[in-house]
Amino acid sequence: MKKIKVASLFSGCGGMDLGFEGNFSVHKKYLTAQELKIYKKFTRNGFTNLNELPFETAFACDVNEKAKAAWDHFFSNRRDIANVFKLESIVDIVKKIRLGEKPFKGKIDIVTGGFPCNDFSVAGKRKGFKSDKSHKGNKKIIDGDDDPSVENRGMLYFWMREFISEVKPKIFYAENVKGLVSLGDAKEIITKDFESINGSNYFVLPVRVLKAIEYGIPQTRERVIFIGLNKDFLRNEVREYIDKNNDLPEALDLYPNESHGTKTLFEPDKLPFATCKDAFTGLIEPELSKDLSQQSYSKAKYFEKKMQGGSEINLYKPGPTIRAEHHGNIEFRRLSKTNNGKNDEELNIGLEQRRMSVRECARLQTFPDNFEFVVPNMISASDGYRLIGNAVPPLLAYRLAQRLDEVWSRLFK
Repeated sequence: MKKIKVASLFSGCGGMDLGFEGNFSVHKKYLTAQELKIYKKFTRNGFTNLNELPFETAFACDVNEKAKAAWDHFFSNRRDIANVFKLESIVDIVKKIRLGEKPFKGKIDIVTGGFPCNDFSVAGKRKGFKSDKSHKGNKKIIDGDDDPSVENRGMLYFWMREFISEVKPKIFYAENVKGLVSLGDAKEIITKDFESINGSNYFVLPVRVLKAIEYGIPQTRERVIFIGLNKDFLRNEVREYIDKNNDLPEALDLYPNESHGTKTLFEPDKLPFATCKDAFTGLIEPELSKDLSQQSYSKAKYFEKKMQGGSEINLYKPGPTIRAEHHGNIEFRRLSKTNNGKNDEELNIGLEQRRMSVRECARLQTFPDNFEFVVPNMISASDGYRLIGNAVPPLLAYRLAQRLDEVWSRLFK
């Protein structure tokens, strides 16, 4: 199968990349009603491998060396990844491209990127475009080194735009936190900037917020998605429809249908939300596990005063949003009865209070167990928590890529 090439920006540990490539393990409760009719082979714990998709990451970049370590560690077991992941800022990469340097081989058809969300997140200070952090990471802008008007962390979407302008892919996906849509007119500004690429050559679909739980993911995560299409590559009839209606034909909608939620007369195939219990199926307690990511969990104390991460997860509901700062304030897998723990099923057999492990967080994000987040002398447990919290859930990316695969030949010449 000839692969369609993807350039992955702000790659992190590779959640978006894994989703676009497919071929990773998920629990049967995450599958759509249609997939449950097709997939036949499951492990005794109810897991199966999703189909491989025709996309392959040909270029990836991030400024986080731990992200590169995790990415390389996983994807090197799939294929030759020599020179794929660049430990560089997108700003520096774009500047090199403008000087004639090409950081990848061949033609790029798709660009993906979850541009840093710290400055748009409701949980953060929400400085947005006026961030005082550098494009090179969580550092202050250095006078004389960075241009604060366009090289700050809140403007990195602009450099994704510049990368797209130089590379001219057929389609791009940009992802960010839901909080962006309520930060003034940030969504409109970003949309217009993307639409103005190469003289208004890209059509940006009406922006949507996707709820992870509605796509089989056992986590209450919400993300805003920007999708842009290069008009030069569209079939004539598709381009004409867009020019007339400012939208895609319904049959070519690139946003996947929600598979999980409440059944209705009009949506009889909706499945129940996946839960923490589904996600944790087959995991044993840290002290019994050989998996370093399951052995590792935050030992931060419990405080009676309500604090972020001080609550206990409900096994029978989807888990909380896994946050990037998840290390000292991660939610509890279970609280003791003294601390009003409700997980009697586990407390009654003598299991003690503890916070969620690194692997349990990864499971809620739909990372497979062969994706290692604790590697001796390379990636610590704290690193693992942060990498997982920063990632796009692979299954959410898979749903976007799966839908793109379905309509690819009807969209493009």
